[in-house]
Amino acid sequence: MTYLLGIDTSTTATKALLIDSAGRQVGASSSEYDLSTPKPLWAEQDPGLWWTATRTAIRQVLADSGVDPASVGGVGLTGQMHGLVLLDEAGEVLRPAILWNDQRSVVQCDEIRQRLGLEELVRITGNDAFPGFTAPKLLWVRDNEPEIYARVRQVLLPKDYVRFCLSGDYATDRAGAGGTLMLDLASRDWSSELLEALEIPREWLPPTHEGTETTGVVSAMAAEATGLAPGTPVFGGGGDQAAQAVGVGAVTSGVVALTLGTSGVVFASSEKPLTEPEGRMHAFPHAVPDTWHVMGVMLSAAGSLRWYRDVVASDVDYDALLGEAAEVEPGSEGVVFLPYLSGERTPHADPHARGAFVGLTLAHGRGHLTRAVLEGVAFGLKDNLALMAAVGLEDVGQVRISGGGARSPVWRQILADVLGVELVSVETSEGAALGAALLAGVGSGVWESVEKACGAAVQLGDITKPDADARKPYARIYQRFRECYPAMKPLFSSG
Repeated sequence: MTYLLGIDTSTTATKALLIDSAGRQVGASSSEYDLSTPKPLWAEQDPGLWWTATRTAIRQVLADSGVDPASVGGVGLTGQMHGLVLLDEAGEVLRPAILWNDQRSVVQCDEIRQRLGLEELVRITGNDAFPGFTAPKLLWVRDNEPEIYARVRQVLLPKDYVRFCLSGDYATDRAGAGGTLMLDLASRDWSSELLEALEIPREWLPPTHEGTETTGVVSAMAAEATGLAPGTPVFGGGGDQAAQAVGVGAVTSGVVALTLGTSGVVFASSEKPLTEPEGRMHAFPHAVPDTWHVMGVMLSAAGSLRWYRDVVASDVDYDALLGEAAEVEPGSEGVVFLPYLSGERTPHADPHARGAFVGLTLAHGRGHLTRAVLEGVAFGLKDNLALMAAVGLEDVGQVRISGGGARSPVWRQILADVLGVELVSVETSEGAALGAALLAGVGSGVWESVEKACGAAVQLGDITKPDADARKPYARIYQRFRECYPAMKPLFSSG
């Protein structure tokens, strides 16, 4: 039996997932760490934490499963996207990594747009400049820490620092590289035009690889540290959202992945690059070779429900609260909730956007408010799907849903009714790590394609079909929802 190991370097923990060649999980382990916020809107981590956690998680999963390290046929890597790891000539870390959720580089985003123009930036990279991306962070270091910038010789993403520790090789996957704002979307490699415009040396960037390609092997030193066998192949893998999509089987046209976690993500594969002219949707290469994807992100999805429960009904459990919402008719009798509690990314790239309840009367109770929250998040996700359709996503045959919010039958039904599509739950709690393991399996020859790997390993659960009777009220309330943001935007931006 051959085994595959998926490593997920997330923001809060490193997870190790071991599967066999039939796609069955045989072990999982996790090692947690903290992040640092030295100033408001900053988010940093010591890369050494990731390597320590990786060693711990691998040793634990091997011990718990009893798997012989020599039978591990490959390691796939995934993890948080966009983070900036800077190394010097000796491969030593120069400063704490600046993470995906760090917001310090707004000025540098403006500079990038000014140097290239928004239209040209989107043409090259598929994206507008956001502080979350890697390139603006690198320019921030140039502007604010010139003594560190002068010593930079290698720029890596978080999971690729783990790759370096495992194999001694500098490499990255193309899905993750797409989130740096330095990749040419069409060619799936670094953009010479953009790097020249931003005066970033190309030699600072590692070679790019497809998710199923070998990038190196486990070194003797890393083998001693982790318990893996020296020479075990290490594969490209993918950024966490692309790997998550592999882990739920969203690897072909027509299958959309919807992640209903603290944030909400809508992810769709494409056989060609698709871009939104204003960069309101993210467009990256997929972890699947020669495939692309578009992705919309709303910042407060299940996070909206958690906020609402903590503020309005902290002594009520979620099941009871959602039970009250189930008793309310679709449309919440006219109450609309805007889920922009953390600003918004898609479709409104507006950090000043705010949450709101609209249409309250004395006749409304807690059940109406709860249902309005669930519906408001569903409307926000529908905005994402509508934007995907506008850029050329031709068909949505099935939406595969995962994340904590997906456990609620009430919310799943609301989503199915609002989106007008069949929802299929996916039975996985570690989709990104599973996706990384499957990519390693394809690369090592266990499966001949990513699609066949997903067919073997992805376990589908409950199916939720839309209710035709709910479509009419939702169409009316959704139109009202869409009118609320432009009407209220002047109030948001005025403070």
